[in-house]
Amino acid sequence: MRAHYDVVVVGSGYGGGVSASRLARAGKRVCVLERGREYPTGSFPSKLSELRNELMVSGGRFGGNGKAGLYDFRLGEDLHVLAGCGLGGGSLINAGVCLRPDARVFADAVFPPGFASDGMLDEGYARARAWIRPAHDPDAAAMPKFQALQAASGALRQAAEVAPVAVSFAATINPAGVQQAACTRCGDCCGGCNVGAKNTVALSYLPDAVAHGAELFTETKVDHVAKTATGWRVHWAPTGSKPGSFEAVTADILILAAGSLGSSEILLRSREHGLALSSRLGHGFSANGDIIAFGYGGKRRVNAVGVGHPPRADVGPVGASVSGQIVVVDDDDLDLSLTVQEGVLPSALGPLLPVFFVPGGRLLGAAHALIKGVYDGPLARTHTFFVVSHDNAQGHIALKDGRAAIEWPGVMRQPVYGRVDRALEALCKESGASYVKNPMSETLMGAKPATAHPLGGCGLGVDSVCGTVDHKGRVFDGAAADIARVHDGLYVLDGSIIPRSLGCNPLLTITALSERALLLMADDYQLRFDTGPRPARAA
Repeated sequence: MRAHYDVVVVGSGYGGGVSASRLARAGKRVCVLERGREYPTGSFPSKLSELRNELMVSGGRFGGNGKAGLYDFRLGEDLHVLAGCGLGGGSLINAGVCLRPDARVFADAVFPPGFASDGMLDEGYARARAWIRPAHDPDAAAMPKFQALQAASGALRQAAEVAPVAVSFAATINPAGVQQAACTRCGDCCGGCNVGAKNTVALSYLPDAVAHGAELFTETKVDHVAKTATGWRVHWAPTGSKPGSFEAVTADILILAAGSLGSSEILLRSREHGLALSSRLGHGFSANGDIIAFGYGGKRRVNAVGVGHPPRADVGPVGASVSGQIVVVDDDDLDLSLTVQEGVLPSALGPLLPVFFVPGGRLLGAAHALIKGVYDGPLARTHTFFVVSHDNAQGHIALKDGRAAIEWPGVMRQPVYGRVDRALEALCKESGASYVKNPMSETLMGAKPATAHPLGGCGLGVDSVCGTVDHKGRVFDGAAADIARVHDGLYVLDGSIIPRSLGCNPLLTITALSERALLLMADDYQLRFDTGPRPARAA
């Protein structure tokens, strides 16, 4: 690592990947710092023992100071959060569903006036789609889990539809020039794609950044940042090292893209070290109305457990992690809208599933699964539901023992959870399944909700009274008399800048907001870059 770069990017998910690619293409010397490890195609966990080694748990009685793992699970007093940790960020373990929110989301007064009407957001989405390449599985209707969702969809009076996902269903060469194999429909998207068919940041924006000269450093955890006379100093240490001893790298431009918890945590620690920031920092956290739940032992085969690559069971194609969805739109009240997706659990989790379902009175079926495996019996007829909707974004991120923790008393009383419960109960009744809201409620999770789509904490606004960053992602100077003044060269570009729930999977929107911000940054710094595809090269 050099002592100084034109740009340092902290985090390598969607916002970090876009930033690194576009600024490297503009000729800037770019350094990317990622606290997790690199996971080449074929190296994702395929066994329970491997998955266990990739689990980082913090909060409660867990200290969270161990080595980096793929799954960053934060246990909270009010809410739990799951995030991806590795080169490529959340793209490594998400379901890859690519949706644009209802237009009423961006019409909310929490966004600056004209934010969605100047054409820049539309251009951001167009650029995001060109690189993430959402696709509809041409064989989705043949997947048992899609058929099961379609058969039960009458309960919500809305037909199931094929979902657009960031997956290549045919062998291809992507815009970064990387060759990708065709999806085998093994269902392991959320465990890490060992086929190389999932269109992750690690196979697109990041290799493009490297091809244009960017330098990537993994297992490098940033503690805090500080302003210098000419730019920014980033204090970092090897991931898992003892706290208190840091190295430093400086930059003219610093972009925090460490996710909702990560970027908020870094700025909160930076404020403790004297950086003047908005009092809104940490506020406006949203769980995006998330619920993961199950319909246990329905009437028909679902195949909602991945088989891995190569396949460990001969049950036919499972499909991508999400093949279909039911989109319920309430024209009168946006908050009442929701999307239910049929999901798949990674094959590496298979041995644990019978244990999950023992405490809730399903011992007989669980015992059958222990003997026969998860690809037969009740678990083969068990739906996995991923639901996204709307909450009131009133959570708060605070530092607890130096780490981000969510404070949201009464979150379980949010109306969204009751609405989703009723919708899923209706679907389960239609399919002859038992609704299981949380099979881990009697374990370390308790009965608290969990989200895999954390948003907010560094929300955008028109000034430091309303937000932490402006519409370009520039961080407000909390000490300035001019409440719209920003710190020169300090940006946040990730899900933390989204000031409310989206009601859909956020990956496409995070990418679009980042592409939009980089266009505006290019204007501010007189930069030029193209976004055209690169020639093919070996993966």
